[in-house]
Amino acid sequence: MTTTGTDGRVRCAWAGSAPEYVAYHDEEWGRPLRGVTALFERLTLEGFQSGLSWLVILRKRPAFRAAFSGFDPAVVAGFGEADVERLLGDAGIVRNRAKIEATVHNARRVVDMDRPLDELLWSFAPEPGAHRRPATLADVPATTPESVAMARALKKLGLRFVGPTTCYALMQAAGLVDDHVADCWRAATV
Repeated sequence: MTTTGTDGRVRCAWAGSAPEYVAYHDEEWGRPLRGVTALFERLTLEGFQSGLSWLVILRKRPAFRAAFSGFDPAVVAGFGEADVERLLGDAGIVRNRAKIEATVHNARRVVDMDRPLDELLWSFAPEPGAHRRPATLADVPATTPESVAMARALKKLGLRFVGPTTCYALMQAAGLVDDHVADCWRAATV
């Protein structure tokens, strides 16, 4: 399923309900993303999204970036209880204690890793040609063997809020897989 925007472009159906979705779909989603800080941000935001609309997270992303020091794992790893309390009082973000504490905890695990987070996450990308573009949104899986393996590896390293579905959403968002449906204009550009 697709939607056609006011600009005449055909997009994945989920991208048509709000301007923030259009911009995210066109400019970010499915494009390869590298860097520890950038991927720590995406991993964290995907965890915060669990149980909520991604639109809520997109609209709050600037506040999340400010609240979590640009998602620099080294800085967030130094957050203490006073920072957690500060974040719980910040109406600009999702104020969920478990997710806030998990973000601080995960930053500490990321800082302690033997290899960079981005290198680890990209090690789970399917081999070139192994991932098939979905024809419709109904063909997009919630998890894959790669996302299950990624979740298992991250949990083994002690990270939280990193289940297989969250990991697959991260893989889509960060371009480890490209799930733009076949008729989407972005599918023709990658």
